[in-house]
Amino acid sequence: MSLPLDHITVFEMAGLAPAPFAGLIMADFGANVIRIDRSKGFNADVLTRNKRSIALDLKNPVAIKTLLELFKTADVLLDPFRPGVMEKLGLGPDILLKQNPKLIYARLSGFGQTGPNSQVAGHDINYLAISGALNMIGRQGENPFFPVNILADFAGGGLMCVMGILMALMERSKSGKGQIIDANLTAGSSYLATFPYLMQKHGLVWEGERGSNMLDGGAHFYETYRTKDDQFMAVGAIEPQFYAVLLEKLNLNNDESLPNQLDKEAWPEMKTMFQSIFASKTQQEWCLIFDGSDACVTPVLSFTDPIPNTNRMAEAPSPAPQLSRTPAKVLEVVDKESSPPFLNVGENSVEILKEFGIGSDRIKKLLSSSALVDSSSKSKL
Repeated sequence: MSLPLDHITVFEMAGLAPAPFAGLIMADFGANVIRIDRSKGFNADVLTRNKRSIALDLKNPVAIKTLLELFKTADVLLDPFRPGVMEKLGLGPDILLKQNPKLIYARLSGFGQTGPNSQVAGHDINYLAISGALNMIGRQGENPFFPVNILADFAGGGLMCVMGILMALMERSKSGKGQIIDANLTAGSSYLATFPYLMQKHGLVWEGERGSNMLDGGAHFYETYRTKDDQFMAVGAIEPQFYAVLLEKLNLNNDESLPNQLDKEAWPEMKTMFQSIFASKTQQEWCLIFDGSDACVTPVLSFTDPIPNTNRMAEAPSPAPQLSRTPAKVLEVVDKESSPPFLNVGENSVEILKEFGIGSDRIKKLLSSSALVDSSSKSKL
């Protein structure tokens, strides 16, 4: 079966989080993703599904010359380094686009390729902070709270990068030309916050301080509640018709003393009431009550929890979205006791070079000079 990206070759310079996730998405949907590993060191990346590895000593001019040859027919290059690193290696976009005008050179960085912070180190929490998004997340009167590293690294970084690559591929089909993509995590995280930013700017949903608004923890009808068995239920009954179902399931629909749903002054009192009610039953009991209703109430599950009232477990992350005619590759079921899905450094070095037309004699010289490392026991020259 043909896959959407099975005609695309992607080279991914080995890194962590955003770039590997971008490569993972493209590999899941059929791209030939080749990760370029350093010849020394251990791979700690688990986002290696459907990828292959070639290991080269990037300090060796012969290895750089080999990469230049490989990149002549590449469609996409993923650069996860700080600005200037690839240029120092002799692999900057000016050189690569000159020899391969169709190349899409995707650069992932924290603060962008230019500007005063371009060379500054940072992590997800820092990019969220600078973007303005972190200031919106957290309880009222408490510190801003970061949602692990999902927002900046993976949504604002890796996923935004893939979006840019796909747009560049579409444009290339018309112009025949590649281009450089600046997928910096700060700008990507800011873009993700477009909706709350505009709502706050115009005094709509976000009109008060952090944690006091409808969608950031202020409202009793958009909140998580602890159950009797120390599990949690998530409530998201925003629309009046859904809120009415919620009150019915909580046996509050006949209480005429209840305030209006959107009476903000009553939200703290209503939240206290809801906390007491949800604490009176187990998560399973609440699931039986809300199952199939439009109350917008669901259990808070981990990836290993069984889904209440079914024989299924919560699903592990898998390729999305689903395409009807050319879906992503089917995931193999991995035994829970097995080791993480690390890709051995240099596992496919010889195999890849041969695919790109590099002869056995030259490969032997690369191996003997330590410019290339191949860790596969199956490689044949």
